[in-house]
Formats: sequence, structure tokens, C-alpha cells
Amino acid sequence: MKVKVEHVLERGTVGDQYITSDQEREAFNKWSSNFTRQDHPAVIQVLLDASKDKDVDGYLMPNLIYISREKNKSSPHHFKAGALNALIRVSGSMTNAPLVLALDCDFRSNDPRTPQRVLCYLCDPATPPNLAFVQFPQLFQGINTSDIYNAEYKRLFQINMLGFDGVSGPSYVGTGCFFRRRSFFGCPTSLISPEIPELAPDYVVDKPIQSQSILSLAHRVAGCNYENQTNWGSKIGLRYGSLVEDYYTGFRLHCEGWKSVFCNPERPAFFGDVPTGFIDALNQQKRWAVGLLEVAFSKYSPATYGVRTMGPLMGLGYAQAAFWPIWSIPITTYAFLPQLALLNKVYIFPKGRNRKLQINQGAKI
Repeated sequence: MKVKVEHVLERGTVGDQYITSDQEREAFNKWSSNFTRQDHPAVIQVLLDASKDKDVDGYLMPNLIYISREKNKSSPHHFKAGALNALIRVSGSMTNAPLVLALDCDFRSNDPRTPQRVLCYLCDPATPPNLAFVQFPQLFQGINTSDIYNAEYKRLFQINMLGFDGVSGPSYVGTGCFFRRRSFFGCPTSLISPEIPELAPDYVVDKPIQSQSILSLAHRVAGCNYENQTNWGSKIGLRYGSLVEDYYTGFRLHCEGWKSVFCNPERPAFFGDVPTGFIDALNQQKRWAVGLLEVAFSKYSPATYGVRTMGPLMGLGYAQAAFWPIWSIPITTYAFLPQLALLNKVYIFPKGRNRKLQINQGAKI
């Protein structure tokens, strides 16, 4: 497989020897030599159609649709948040399923019963209607026994989640999360209607996914300029304004009155990969730190806006994460100050013979 991919990249085209069906040929015919990662049109291709495609046992397969949103160097693409918003719009125009799973490409499913667990939460009549999403913990494979890069993040992805679950629920952590589509369109009591009715969460798609009108609309909403003069990214969908779009979106949803739930079954639902090198781990930490500080010092700061809208417990919980990068200042200071003081014969701690520190032997404990 590696040799085939490298050969295709060198040639710039996919040869006939790698194409096994007319459907694949149709998909690859959209590729041109002008395509780049930063500049290309929208590409939407139905690979499996649930109405006709079957497996080897004769059972219908679920829909499988490849989506690549349009990109242009003159239009901001908003990174992962922009990609997920394009996915929400395209899926809404083609099927408009009530649930949306956000799963990173470096994660895999480990339990086929996971959707059933989610439905137990979201379809239970006893569940409050303001439940926005079900978050599973991030668990990783390939971590060495010493975990020298602290890649497991057990406190962040497991311990803190349990604490949040006792209040309004855990934050969205970017992957392993099932959303209720309605939660992307305003607070629980006030629906914010999208710019076209076909994207509304209660819209019923009554046409085949491969019909010309459906595919035309899907390509339109995947355009790089579609979000101009709309509420996408500010009031609808995932929120723009921070590199950590997952933290920021979960925070804004909780501020709007939505709740969430933490599901940590005995058999892990998903497994993911971790940074395997120092540079990769450092880049990840840098992105998180910059994104969290963008939220911490914005008008939606958890210490002010969060406490006011969610209450002190949730607000301070989010604030603890938002201001986490600032811990680097006192930790670095404490790491170097004692050594520098020792070399320069400067006392930074009180002397043991100081009378103020003498313990009264006659004091009762």
C-alpha cells in the first residue's frame, strides 16, 4: 500500500491499474493537476448508498460519503472547526441524521455497542431535552511504560471528566463524542434557524442522496465562501475564535444551558494514537496553550462570563483549564530560583535558627 501511494504521488495521477470500478473512476476524474492542500474545489462522492449497496451476506450497508470542502487561499478555513461545520452542513443536506459523531482520524472504534450506549442516553424519555452530547474518554494505545511525554493525560481526559459529570457534564474534548444535531443551533429553549431551511435540525430529507438537487446543495454548502454573512462559527455549529475549538465549543454550549454526560464503559469505546516524538508532543502542547489562552483572555473568559452564566463550580472548572498554560511561569521560576540562589549564596527561605520559626515544645497539639 505504501509503495502504491508513493507511486501515485510521484505521478500526480491515479493510474487505471488502481481503479476497480466506474464509481472510483468517477471520483478520481474530479482530480486535476491544479489541486493543492490550500486550494481546491469541493469534492463530494457517495461511496456506499444505503438504499442499494450490500455486503457479502446480502445486508444493506450504511451510507459512506467522502467529503472534501472547498479551500481557497483568500478565504479563512478555520482549521478543524471549519471542517466540522462543513461536515455538519453537508450531512444535513444529504441525510440530516439527528446524531453526529466527532472522531479524529487517529482514533478507531473498539466496541460495536457504543452507538447503543449513546442511544440509551439520548433516547431515554427520562433524559432531559437539554442533553447536548455524550463524551467518551480519550484512551490511547502505544504508550510506553514510563510515559516520558505524559501522553496519557489521565487527569484531563478521565479524572476531571468525572468531576464535571457531577455538575453540568464534561467538556467536549475533540473526539469520541456523540452530539445531538439540535445542540448546534442555539440554546435548548430558542432555536436559531440557519440561512436555508434544508439545514435546520428538524428538516426531513425526502430525496435520494445521489439525486442532482441533493448533490448540488451539498457542494454549495461545502463552499469556502458559504459562511460569509451567516451565524456559522459564532452562534451556529462549532465556534471559531480559538485553536482549541473543542474546549471552546463545549464551553459555549454549557453557557447556553446545554448539558452533557460522561460515559466510561468497562470496555473502551475508542482507542487513539499519541505523539511518538518530543517535537510532536511539544507542538501539541503549544497549540493547546495558545488556544486556551485565547479563550482565557477573551470576552467569554470562563473566570467572568463562565461563572456568570454557568455558576461558580463549572466556571472555575473551565477557568482552571483555560489558565493552565500560566502555570509554566511559577513552575519554571521555582525550578531555577533555588539553584541560582545557592550559587550566589542568597537565602530565599527563612533560616532555621530564626526565633519566629522555633517550635514551642510545650504547645499542645
